[in-house]
Amino acid sequence: MTEWDVRKLRILRTLRDRGTVTATAEALLMTPSAVSQQLTNLSRQLGVPLLEAQGRRVRLTDAAHLVLRHAEAVFAQLERADADLAGYLRGEAGLVRVGAFSTAVSALVVPAVTLLGAEERPGPQVRVRESEAAEAYELLSAGEVDLALSLAAHAPTARDPRFTLLPLLADPLDVALPAGHPLAGSSTLRLADLSREPWIFGGSGPWSEITTAACEAAGFVPEQAHSAAGWTTILAMVRAGMGVALIPRMVSASDRPREGVAMRVLAADRPYRHVVAAVRQGAEQGPATARVLAALQRVAARSVQQN
Repeated sequence: MTEWDVRKLRILRTLRDRGTVTATAEALLMTPSAVSQQLTNLSRQLGVPLLEAQGRRVRLTDAAHLVLRHAEAVFAQLERADADLAGYLRGEAGLVRVGAFSTAVSALVVPAVTLLGAEERPGPQVRVRESEAAEAYELLSAGEVDLALSLAAHAPTARDPRFTLLPLLADPLDVALPAGHPLAGSSTLRLADLSREPWIFGGSGPWSEITTAACEAAGFVPEQAHSAAGWTTILAMVRAGMGVALIPRMVSASDRPREGVAMRVLAADRPYRHVVAAVRQGAEQGPATARVLAALQRVAARSVQQN
């Protein structure tokens, strides 16, 4: 029977994800020579070539990709075993490390932790790490968090065997206008009504894509007058009359805009950003992680009802 070495398989998977031996070594706190040696040994154990030269770099062979397809099932089963063992040793009161972008921390994670704290039985200990939405899957893959909240725009395909994705909510986007804007009092506002306005949104990344896609769906390409990523900065610009912006409901609900900004709900064609929770495949069955996920889903459902 072929000998399968889980540690070496993890090194191979990290090489696939990171792209180079040097990046793999940095991620695993190893030397590049140690990474190369371990993969050479794995290739010898399995009896197939796993790497081939591509200029100054190496790339995975077809055999390596075949090996990893089977290895993902092994990794998922090990995650389930870890989860079961944790449940056996600690009951349901394990540690769950949650990574989430800033608005998700305040609007979803904090209320979920509050819900867990109000339950009679002991709840899991939740350790929060605020991070950019784009980092979620890198942190999960590296084992630095157990559960991550991200935007669907960042999510890998549903066929990615490393992760289990669970939709949480569709967060509606509202329009922020200067308080004195002629359309600030409109009850039938549509995005198309703002086609000639100067817009404020990030210069790149998912938020730029979300804003651009929403406006294009409404029939126009937004004129980007200013580029900003932080909501406080964006709202300050709106307040100063420098432009208009789309603001997620999670932001406006948790951090109400101050005087000088008119938040308006779009009457039709309202765009959304979709928030998802992600765990390493198999880990969702762990008692502690399952309880945190359930609490997040309850908070998200309550948010949807309020909206």
